[in-house]
Amino acid sequence: MASAWKDLPEELSEPARLLAQELRTIKDAAGLSLSELAGRTHYSRASWERWLNGKRVVTEQALEALIGAVDCDATALRRLWRQATERAAEATAVGATTAEPAVTGAPAAAGTPEEAATAEEPAAEPADGAVSGEPAPTAEEASGPARAEPAPVWWRRPVALVSGAVVLALLVVLVGLRVSRHDDEASAADAPTPTAPAVARPAPSDPPCRAVGCAHKDPKSTGCGKDARTLQTQVIGKVVVYLRYSRTCQAAWAAITEGEPKDYAVITDSTGDSETAMIHWGYDNYSAMLNAADPSIGFRVCGFQPAGHDCTATVTDLASVVASTPIPIGPASPPPGAGAAAATPSDPATPTQAPPTDQPSPAPSAP
Repeated sequence: MASAWKDLPEELSEPARLLAQELRTIKDAAGLSLSELAGRTHYSRASWERWLNGKRVVTEQALEALIGAVDCDATALRRLWRQATERAAEATAVGATTAEPAVTGAPAAAGTPEEAATAEEPAAEPADGAVSGEPAPTAEEASGPARAEPAPVWWRRPVALVSGAVVLALLVVLVGLRVSRHDDEASAADAPTPTAPAVARPAPSDPPCRAVGCAHKDPKSTGCGKDARTLQTQVIGKVVVYLRYSRTCQAAWAAITEGEPKDYAVITDSTGDSETAMIHWGYDNYSAMLNAADPSIGFRVCGFQPAGHDCTATVTDLASVVASTPIPIGPASPPPGAGAAAATPSDPATPTQAPPTDQPSPAPSAP
């Protein structure tokens, strides 16, 4: 929310003024009250009131908390903060220097009461002694005090040098702190980001089987059903049978849907190898896989039910069929009424393998 801001203090340095104005702009743009800003950054409402009104320069930790809590230009904001803190450090150093007494050749700069008393005496005082009856000093005695007068000034110079050394040491410490903080930030940025355990984020791996390694295995449990495509379908009464293929696993299998228990489908390749998908319960099932890596070997699926049987066309080089035809990935079951729209003329030949009666039924959802 927009705020009716107080005027910033006139003695505020230009970098600190720009920083405070930017903080006000960010707060208003975020639509936050002081209480909401305090809640988001975990710094008190009173602290933000001081920082926003230029009474103090915001701390680096509070600045980072603000950057993490609202949408702002973090780079520009950090640059303003560095300029404001550098100017504050320079002002502190200058203040320490000007707090020392000025070192001049004037007698008033004497460092001890005795020296001050000596310096404040008029230069003609020795001549006044002669008037009071005291013997007048000789030329050598008069010249002696004249040479000794600068002594207080020379005595003060080491003090000035020590003060300058203290200021210089303070600046070196400030610069060292900034360099150390910068190095720490750079080290933190260069440090490797901890990675999650391999169990939480497993690296992509090859399929558990391929080609002959998938033969007579379950396409669902091996993961081969993830990219399965239906290459052929055939309708037998209400039953639909499918020739399914996985390009990743280079394997093919049969599927049957819309059937009843004891209906089944058989996939057979041109070498005579086969697998059967029998419905033991429910209305669908699928078979184990056959090796489909050899492009010269053909595959077809035949379906059997009491009303009769029929087969899909024989298909060879299944990988090329997938590559040349936009066949969608999806489940074997067709949408209602789809029938055998994708089927090609059937092969009247029937498979030679009878459905096994003791084969356990895979999961009813065909992969």
